[in-house]
Amino acid sequence: MTTLPSNFIGSLMSRSVWLRLFAMAASLIASNLPTAAKDRPSQNDTSASQATFPEFMADPFEPVNRGIWTLNREILLNVIQPTGRVYRTVTPAPVRQSIKNFTRNISYPGRLVNHALQGKWTSASDESLRFLCNSTVGIGGLFDVASGWQIPKSEADFAGTFNQWGWHSSRYLVLPFFGPSDASHTVGLALDKVAQPWNCESRYNVAAYVSTYNGVTEHVENAAQFIRSEADPYVGARYAWSYASKFDSPDWRSDGEKDLATLQTLGVIAIDCRDPKFIERGHEMSVRLSSTGRRMNFNCWLQPMTAPLVYIAPGLGSHRLSKFTLALAEHLYQNGYSVVATTGVFHPEFMEQASTAALPGYPPIDCHDLLVELTEIDRLLEKKNPGRFLKKAFVGFSMGGFQSLYLASHEKQEKSGLLRFDRYVAINPPVDLNHGNSILDRYYNAPLAWPADARQARINLAVHKAAKIATLPPSLGTVPPFDATESKYLIGLSFRLTLRDSIYSSQKRHNLGILQTPFSALRREASYREISNYSFQDYFQRFVIPHYNSHGIGTKEFNRKINLKTYGKELRNHPKVRVVANRNDFLLPAKDAAWLESTLGPARLKILPDGGHLGNLASPPIQSAVIDALAGLK
Repeated sequence: MTTLPSNFIGSLMSRSVWLRLFAMAASLIASNLPTAAKDRPSQNDTSASQATFPEFMADPFEPVNRGIWTLNREILLNVIQPTGRVYRTVTPAPVRQSIKNFTRNISYPGRLVNHALQGKWTSASDESLRFLCNSTVGIGGLFDVASGWQIPKSEADFAGTFNQWGWHSSRYLVLPFFGPSDASHTVGLALDKVAQPWNCESRYNVAAYVSTYNGVTEHVENAAQFIRSEADPYVGARYAWSYASKFDSPDWRSDGEKDLATLQTLGVIAIDCRDPKFIERGHEMSVRLSSTGRRMNFNCWLQPMTAPLVYIAPGLGSHRLSKFTLALAEHLYQNGYSVVATTGVFHPEFMEQASTAALPGYPPIDCHDLLVELTEIDRLLEKKNPGRFLKKAFVGFSMGGFQSLYLASHEKQEKSGLLRFDRYVAINPPVDLNHGNSILDRYYNAPLAWPADARQARINLAVHKAAKIATLPPSLGTVPPFDATESKYLIGLSFRLTLRDSIYSSQKRHNLGILQTPFSALRREASYREISNYSFQDYFQRFVIPHYNSHGIGTKEFNRKINLKTYGKELRNHPKVRVVANRNDFLLPAKDAAWLESTLGPARLKILPDGGHLGNLASPPIQSAVIDALAGLK
């Protein structure tokens, strides 16, 4: 296996826990992956070229599974999360760790049996020695002295035993209270519970409940963040479970040519808040929008003293609670700015609450709807905190960066009464959305370069490696285990799934009659399969442009509006614009980088030598560049 660099380790998949740890969905930019075993695009493919999907567990019980998922979600968000915050506040971390140590120690008999059943006698011996040491010197297992003495630790359960015996489940299940599973894991879980000594006597059940609750509260915030930020967390969890639940390791060899730009882009997976309680330190609020009459949620972190206020607009399909958005918010807050985090215009939350358009993709409408939202938020905050804010800035990354520059160029044209900013900052903005669409489609179809008879297996392998990376501890190294085709495909796949969610949400609300599959809240797989046939270019050519053609906007005019070069004069003469970019950003070709340089000049543009698309946001150079771009507001 190729050793992974410390700045790369994180997770190509967001990991969460529902009463026990399970892997959740992939999250690059918006971290997703696609569908079930033998789920493939239909033969009447709408794209010029279409790569196959990875193979995932079949979901024949989708309506029942989704119903159980909804029950689990409500319990987690409305019971476990709020009570867990209280529990973690009143229970010191060392006490919670001791409960965790005790729980693992008392579960020793199950591990011993399964190591024996799997013929792992060395592991069985090590676990027996650990149990002896922790039960005696560790005072009944409250303290893990065995780890301090370098006695190896190993896990074993009945699901792993079944896997070694050849039972490989292929159908996805969601269990009440226990979340994602399958047949072998469900039976294994039941036997694991039977093997725990305290389940042999009903009088010890309270201890079992306390132990389980203690473990859940350690991970509930990550689970809640995932559930609330993903467009469809159910399907994300299913995709992830299909590979992260595998016991075998993928083939880590990666002998093919590497692509630095996309490997660096995958670095976004390592971006996270430094303070695990950063979300809790802020406030979630809502505002009624005059444009739609609906309420829109936002998150804010306000400085205790007077400070500039920064509004963050995230990338394509990103949510206000995505790790990337939160990491940027934390960085700005730690540098003395009050911060508001919003949701991207391609995310269903924005589309369903704040958008006046039938579907996203036309900057004049999308940006105006976004500005209306920010204006309403600003009025609410000013009313609640009069005189607390100094100057105000708009900071957008990726698609949000494009929107930042669009709003700056149209500042004088927007209606009076709408919010004006003292600074517009764009981080890694694409200049031409048509170019971005073609690149993302090309990346998604990168596996077409592989031989047809090996393509599906190699796609599955790339996703398997991505899933397993999530389970690895941080380690030092130099090269991520993906060749150029794999890294491009994972990025293209992630964006394609973001597009899928956008199409599903838009057509569910305003069906243009293009899709043939009926919509069903509890049975979405068929709709997803059809929608996933559509590329970004298909989306614009078959959905967006015809819709706006019918409203009197010609194709030529539409294409002008999605290219920032159209607004070159306004941006050239705009003193409040700042841009931070990477030279090897695949969404920024050399000609567009040159245009930014000639339009903005070195005083308003900072181009770093590399980093891919947003892959270096956690690095000191780009973080310093972002703060420099806000200089003068305090």
